Amino acid sequence: MKVLIIGNGGREHAIAWKLNQSPLVSKIYCCPGNAGTAQIGENIRVDCNVIEDIADFVEQNKVELTIVGAEAYLAQGAVDYFQMRGLNVYGPTQAAAGLESSKSWAKEFMFKYHIPTAHSQTFSHPEAAKDYIRQTGVPIVIKADGLAAGKGVVVAFELETALKAIDDCMVAQIYGEAGTTVIVEEYLEGEEVSLLAFSDGYLAVPMLPVQDHKRIGDGDTGPNTGGMGTYAPTTAFTAAIKEKVVNEILIPTIQGMKNEGTPFVGTLFIGLMLTSDGPKVVEYNVRFGDPETQVVLPLLESDLAQIFIDCVSGKLNPDSIKWKMGKTAVCVVAASGGYPGKYQTGEPIDGLEEIRNSLVFHAGTKFNFNGDIVTAGGRVLNVVHLGNNIGAAIDGAYRDLALLSFEGMYYRKDIGRRELLRSGV
Repeated sequence: MKVLIIGNGGREHAIAWKLNQSPLVSKIYCCPGNAGTAQIGENIRVDCNVIEDIADFVEQNKVELTIVGAEAYLAQGAVDYFQMRGLNVYGPTQAAAGLESSKSWAKEFMFKYHIPTAHSQTFSHPEAAKDYIRQTGVPIVIKADGLAAGKGVVVAFELETALKAIDDCMVAQIYGEAGTTVIVEEYLEGEEVSLLAFSDGYLAVPMLPVQDHKRIGDGDTGPNTGGMGTYAPTTAFTAAIKEKVVNEILIPTIQGMKNEGTPFVGTLFIGLMLTSDGPKVVEYNVRFGDPETQVVLPLLESDLAQIFIDCVSGKLNPDSIKWKMGKTAVCVVAASGGYPGKYQTGEPIDGLEEIRNSLVFHAGTKFNFNGDIVTAGGRVLNVVHLGNNIGAAIDGAYRDLALLSFEGMYYRKDIGRRELLRSGV
């Protein structure tokens, strides 16, 4: 069958790479894609900001399944539109995507269905938010209500930082409409773990647990990013914790969405904090995480295309999803200098052809007029290595990352260190 993937990040390249291994898939299209997806399939020449144009392409080219990778399309109702036109599409409806596109709605949902999460208050006026922060004190967490490309969260340990976050979000509106409402939330202590799950609207099957590195600097310093690296699985997520998360968070979420009349079909991403009081939800995402996908899919043994088909048709079979046991995957992101602030693009990338032992998933890349691959975004490349343990996976990823270069290239040097210390390898 022909498939189309909507998005242009490392996540979409990883999905394309995995689908390319399926005997069910004959052709892969990407919209808009990047230089990496162009080497697996075809980056189509339509306006990828116009859902109607994408759907027209799908109809005209007899594409049998569309996978919506990027969250903005889901929030805009891409799935609803495709369904209205009778086209098969993997992802949640606009209403179900509210779990990510409105953090305030997600909080109300969690309170309603008794899903453990941090205490919070929602504000639409900056002075009211500031008064609450002054009364509550720090540390405290400030979140933009809407979509902010993974950067709309500030963890404030000083009052001045918290108050500035309110001004940035609500007055200066650095996140646009996404920040006109904010959630001020209790600071949770513990280890953060990401758990993704496939869902057909009735059942949910968890994937392997992942740990992300959101901050730009080594030692988890500096501002938040979309993610600078990941590893999976993590021993922080024990069998006992998994059972608790599945029974107290995952199942109630899927059941709650069904009760709300908005069944969740697609990939549910649950950001968790493993606190001394048990696991609590930090956030929901309604699609594959980036760069979580880049370590999860290489560890998946099963046919991803078949899983997508089963989810869309409401026939997900938990027993059909198998993982590579005894392997660990590490992903290190190579970013443009200056990210997550201002950065240069159009820089030539050297060394891609030298990497033999790791996967390289493209993110912010494109071909220039000469046919050379150049930088085109903040997060540029993802180097992923599979090893028999966390130490081998880390060593392999950094060894191959050293073969790459472009002007201003930056990466964290401590991806996976927490797991390495925990494992004692």
